[in-house]
Amino acid sequence: MVFPERKMPGVCWVFLLLLLFAHICDGFYLPGSYMHTYSTKDTIFAKVNSLTSIETELPFSYYSLPYCKPLGGVKKSAENLGELLMGDQIDNSPYRFRMTVNESLYLCTTSPLNEHEVKLLKQRTRDLYQVNMILDNLPVMRIAKQNGVNIQWTGFPVGFSPPNSNDDYIINHLKFKVLVHEYEGSGAETIGTGEDGMAVFPKADNKKASGFEIVGFEVVPCSVKYDPKAMTKLHMYDKVSSVNCPLGLGKSQIIRERERISFTYEVEFVKSDIRWPSRWDAYLKMEGARVHWFSILNSLMVITFLAGIVFVIFLRTVRRDLTRYEELDKEAQAQMNEELSGWKLVVGDVFREPDCPKLLCVMIGDGVQIMGMAAVTIVFAAFGFMSPASRGMLLTGMIILYLFLGIVAGYVAVRLWRTLKGTSEGWRSVSWSVACFFPGIVFVILTVLNFILWGSKSTGAIPISLYFVLLSLWFCISVPLTLIGGFIGTRAEAIQYPVRTNQIPREIPARKYPSWLLVLGAGTLPFGTLFIELFFILSSIWLGRFYYVFGFLLIVLLLLIIVCAEVSVVLTYMHLCVEDWRWWWKAFFASGSVSLYVFLYSINYLVFDLQSLSGPVSAILYLGYSMIMAIAIMLSTGTIGFITSFYFVHYLFSSVKID
Repeated sequence: MVFPERKMPGVCWVFLLLLLFAHICDGFYLPGSYMHTYSTKDTIFAKVNSLTSIETELPFSYYSLPYCKPLGGVKKSAENLGELLMGDQIDNSPYRFRMTVNESLYLCTTSPLNEHEVKLLKQRTRDLYQVNMILDNLPVMRIAKQNGVNIQWTGFPVGFSPPNSNDDYIINHLKFKVLVHEYEGSGAETIGTGEDGMAVFPKADNKKASGFEIVGFEVVPCSVKYDPKAMTKLHMYDKVSSVNCPLGLGKSQIIRERERISFTYEVEFVKSDIRWPSRWDAYLKMEGARVHWFSILNSLMVITFLAGIVFVIFLRTVRRDLTRYEELDKEAQAQMNEELSGWKLVVGDVFREPDCPKLLCVMIGDGVQIMGMAAVTIVFAAFGFMSPASRGMLLTGMIILYLFLGIVAGYVAVRLWRTLKGTSEGWRSVSWSVACFFPGIVFVILTVLNFILWGSKSTGAIPISLYFVLLSLWFCISVPLTLIGGFIGTRAEAIQYPVRTNQIPREIPARKYPSWLLVLGAGTLPFGTLFIELFFILSSIWLGRFYYVFGFLLIVLLLLIIVCAEVSVVLTYMHLCVEDWRWWWKAFFASGSVSLYVFLYSINYLVFDLQSLSGPVSAILYLGYSMIMAIAIMLSTGTIGFITSFYFVHYLFSSVKID
């Protein structure tokens, strides 16, 4: 028998080529760039980011102060969307490092300080502004002692103000320590987490590459008073004598008019056993791990309480009622309907169209979009695909995910609209509203905050060009995808109600207390699962700390989803039991009301934990960003509660036999 010749599919050829390529390569790195290996005396220049302060939260350009500039002029590094939105402005600097060469160098001497420069330097010093420097993508770290405990900080201060003194002193001498690991190309396999994700270094071939990897970047800042006449005779990178820090106030450089400030620095290279994939461990030390576990155990207790006590009992009650109801004949059912009270009596009204149905559909669509964005981002971050090494990557990834999840938002909103209305008429309006509702709110708040930042001349202000980029992304990607999703929703089958709706709405019995009080109180349970992790998140945003415990955050997110679903279902059942058939919005806000407590907690954090925050501008910025966060949490958690309650009510009444 002759078999016909089968050609190998193109996919197989590609796969074989990839295997061959992987075999001959030294390794690969997913998904960021491969590590940099430097030879002896290789030149590396540090970069500088925006000046930041936990007192004002207003970033400013490094070169807004009279610092030394590079010989070739200031050049901005490429910045992604996330970096621009966070107010980062990364520029080149004159600080030169030569691999493994220890040296003490002169940079420049400023012109005599004028009144404006003195005022600016004093203001930045008293507002505790930090200089943020970067070498080989590592931020500079300063180790300070407080009460005998070593505390790590990123960056170093612009200057310092001694207690009981009106004078201010500038930091003009930096003692750098660069930790390097000697890479010898030994062929050993290394697997670990690196810059942007997982680093994999398989066995190398016979060629033994060698060099040094930068695995640490530390600084000791100090103030030194130099003789300007002697220093002006020097040129940039001329050698100067080493300095023992810290010095007394008499030998420190004071900030005042007509003073000429000379800038110098020292570099010391120290060999380290730290491997390149582990070089971020010093920055990402998991502080308060016990507190995170306490938060998770607390959440599990809340879930167990809800599921084990309330949920199980009420499910048994529902099943018993349904069993009794189904065992009766038609005559007895009619008599029973007259005698019974509770959820069975609202069978003809439970699926009656809610108030403001279009707004409900829009908020559910946006909630699905936000929750999807948050869930995917946290999952990717938990698996190590997003790290602080890639500045702005987290925010950029969230924006891209949000844009492309517009198709899901449009689909969900229009399908719910069809279910409520029984027709697809008006789906375009719903889709447009979904595409513009939450982004429109964020755009208005950001515009107001941006005018405040422009007035303060802060680098945190969004440039006009970026405004056009964001608008283009919004109207050229998000809106069309949302409309496409809405169109697909019109083709999807509408969810069929299991019972018919009466023409005349049933009167709702009067209650001793407003039902919304119970709904608002329900938000405390989801907040209880969230508030400890919320403290760490707020600290990372406003106190300049790294947040990288995304594994904990993923667990907390899963627990939050479960608690929101349980709370909303229980509240919906309680309202139906008292013959209140208007459950739609209450189901949404039963879990969505957690956002109210999040916003109140943000105000509490501002008052008690951000006491150093100074000025109305900083407070307005903080409250504006907190408002955006609270609205996003309301839409996402409310959507979880609503969808769970909708399917619960659908299941509950589909079990009832109705003629």
